[in-house]
Amino acid sequence: MKTSTNYPRLLGSVDSLAVALQVRDSYTRSHCDRSARLAMEVGKACDVSDADLTLLRVSARFHDIGKIGVPDAVLLKPARLTNDEWALMKAHPVLGEQIFRATELPAHDDIARAIRHHHESFDGSGYPDGLAGEDIPFLSRILLIVDSYDAMTTARPYHKLRTHAQVMEVMESESGSKLDPEVFGRFSALIEHSPARAH
Repeated sequence: MKTSTNYPRLLGSVDSLAVALQVRDSYTRSHCDRSARLAMEVGKACDVSDADLTLLRVSARFHDIGKIGVPDAVLLKPARLTNDEWALMKAHPVLGEQIFRATELPAHDDIARAIRHHHESFDGSGYPDGLAGEDIPFLSRILLIVDSYDAMTTARPYHKLRTHAQVMEVMESESGSKLDPEVFGRFSALIEHSPARAH
C-alpha cells in the first residue's frame, strides 16, 4: 500500500454521507460505526501509520455505503436470498466505490478502492474482482475481518446472532482462505480484551 499523506479535512467532511446511511438503514449505519472502532484497534495492532489509520477509519465507516442502492426487498429480506437477489447484494462494494469516489474528498480514490475490495477473499474466491493475497489492499483485508466479526455477532432478520466463541471458530476456519492469516492473528489476539468483544 502506498504511503498516504495527512488529510485534515477528511474526517469532518463525511457527515452528510453518515446521515444518508442512517436514513437508508439504521442497522447498516450502526454496523459501520462499530466496524470503524474495531478497525482502528486492528490497524494500530498492525502498525498502520497515523495517516492510513485516518483512511481506514473512513473506509470502515462507509464500507457499506453502497447498500443505499440495494432494494429494501433484498436488503431487509428475512430469508435466504435467491441467486438474482444475491447478485444485487454483491453489487454494494462497487456502488460504494462509485459513491465515495464521486465525493472528491481528500484521498477519495484510496478510500473508494478500500471500499470496493472489502469482500475480496485471501484465496481469490471473493468479489467483485477475485483479487487474492497481497493484491487485495491492506485496508480492505482489515475491513473484511472487522465486518465479518460484527456482522456475525449481531442479529439480523435473516440470521441470529452468534456468540464470540462461535464466531471465532468460524473465522479461525477461514484464516488463510477467506481471511489474511497475519491480520487475523493480530485481530484474534486483541479481540479477547477489546471493548468490541461480543459475549
